Amino acid sequence: MSRFYEIRIMFCLQGMILLIMAVTVKSLRPTCANGVCNKASSLQIAFFYMSLYTIAIGAGGTKPNISTFGADQFDNYSLKEKKQKVSFFNWWMFSSFLGALFATLGLVYIQENLGWGLGYGIPTLGLLVSLMVFYIGTPFYRHKVIKSENLAKDLVRVPIAAFKNRKLHCPNDVLELHELDSHYYKSTGTHQVHHTPIFRFLDKAAIKTCSGEVPCTVTKVEVAKRVLGLTFIWLVTLIPSTLWAQVNTLFVKQGTTLDRKLGSHFQIPAASLGSFVTLSMLLSVPMYDQYFVPFMRKKTGNPRGITILQRLGIGFVIQIVAIAVASAVEVKRMRVIKEFHIASPKQVVPMSIFWLLPQYSLLGIGDVFNAIGLLEFFYDQSPEEMQSLGTTFFTSGIGLGNFLNSFLVTMVDKITTKGGGKSWIGDNLNDSRLDYYYGFLVVISVVNMGLFLWTASKYVYKSDEIKDFSGGCVEMEAKALDTSPLTIQL
Repeated sequence: MSRFYEIRIMFCLQGMILLIMAVTVKSLRPTCANGVCNKASSLQIAFFYMSLYTIAIGAGGTKPNISTFGADQFDNYSLKEKKQKVSFFNWWMFSSFLGALFATLGLVYIQENLGWGLGYGIPTLGLLVSLMVFYIGTPFYRHKVIKSENLAKDLVRVPIAAFKNRKLHCPNDVLELHELDSHYYKSTGTHQVHHTPIFRFLDKAAIKTCSGEVPCTVTKVEVAKRVLGLTFIWLVTLIPSTLWAQVNTLFVKQGTTLDRKLGSHFQIPAASLGSFVTLSMLLSVPMYDQYFVPFMRKKTGNPRGITILQRLGIGFVIQIVAIAVASAVEVKRMRVIKEFHIASPKQVVPMSIFWLLPQYSLLGIGDVFNAIGLLEFFYDQSPEEMQSLGTTFFTSGIGLGNFLNSFLVTMVDKITTKGGGKSWIGDNLNDSRLDYYYGFLVVISVVNMGLFLWTASKYVYKSDEIKDFSGGCVEMEAKALDTSPLTIQL
């Protein structure tokens, strides 16, 4: 894992160096005169995108693995470290958002006022320092050894084998299904996963036949069931990821129309208001970890205070409230526009940008439950040998949520402008109906919340049940984490 992370972070470093060159080397950036820049050449555009894609390749490898690697440093069989691991994702995300706060406040100002080269140079230097720290710490890290082979191949093989055997009768006695002896798993150091009575159609992959083809083991079938269960949860997290995408899109566009003056000389950049998401999140994480969790722990006996899916549900509700508040603020903005007869897109609406603070702050609080909960959930509930896959679920959900947001904006704009109608999300936000679009997001979010509640009610956690929790001591069942189901009951 450490070698893989090292290679990927080198891609990020190289990409950042290329990006610095793209904004500083004269031949690689468009020429400008009197504040007006010429169109970039094909070579300049190609070089710019090459640097971005190089960073993306590096980030695509580090982001799904860095949190997994950090969580792997805790020993699941040590009660002390098991308890510490409960807080790991809270503080890992806290440090990530602290960096994001510096980026949205400090780097944005540096880029706009001191130059893009310096603005990109500072994070590049930070990346170089982090790589050096990683090199120094490498001998002291714990490295999880993955002894299973062809994990991805097995995930594909199970549904194919089940489809081939679709006409066969699945035995009621699970002992008739193909499985290796438990001594094999102990001797090889791999994890055996016992049968669960869900997604029974996949059990057909383990049916013993006379064809001579070796069937899938019950363990491999159960791993496939776990991934399928995670997929169901992942699907109902896409809409919440779409809501979060508003922070960097429509919320910013909404802010550009408002009065952004702070005093007589300073004007707040609309994009910097996103720092309030980060600030509210940074304030909420310590309160959640130090007060909410211990309080709920006494009530429920759960070392996390509440289950991970309950945490997600609370976060989703807060997100819905945030979008509802955004819609209400937009209604207020439209009334001011009507009162002052504002029509031009460049006219500033005489309404303070700080009206947007509640929706930003609510999304930050929601992140404490939602974003951190999602990361912890997908890591914790993934098969033992595939926990990087869990964080891939997390990052891919965020990425797909952004694509889904773009798709919704495009489709809504096309539909609302048919027949000469007024666009809900036009270029001129002072002559649009953004409040309708926010209302639409609230409706689909409520529907998605219903689907989430149904899915969560059917979900079965990995075997890591708490038998007793008192006086700061956690007592777990003496079972391997993957000896019971991880799926959805259907």
